[in-house]
Amino acid sequence: MKFPRNARIFRGQLDVAPFATVLFLLLMFLFVSSLVYTPGVLLQLPLADNLPGTDRPKVAVAIDADGRLYFENQLINEAELKQRLHQAVSRVAEPLILVIQADQAVRYEQALHLALVAREAGFSDAWLATLPRAYAPASQRSLR
Repeated sequence: MKFPRNARIFRGQLDVAPFATVLFLLLMFLFVSSLVYTPGVLLQLPLADNLPGTDRPKVAVAIDADGRLYFENQLINEAELKQRLHQAVSRVAEPLILVIQADQAVRYEQALHLALVAREAGFSDAWLATLPRAYAPASQRSLR
């Protein structure tokens, strides 16, 4: 059976209005999406390349530039953090690693104190989180 062909190649002019409408909507979406609040703590991690990772279980604690501690995305004080870290160690059979996500402005003493608190809670290691240079903003990449 042969079906009739009614399709023809369009040879007229394209209407610009639909293209302009889609472009306008795309621009509006991009402008509005930049104004949307992104929740979380702003951390500027130090830059480092070629550092090893781990496949062992880990727990992350963040310290912002003002020295506030964050555990499981919530502000926490040191006494409660120690208790929650101890609970995390008791739930897992193998040794845990504490990943300290410290802002660049955090003093070394604060990060060291947090590592010692984690050791008292039963953690085997404490690692400092870094940002690979490839993912850093362009303004920070050129810095040593």
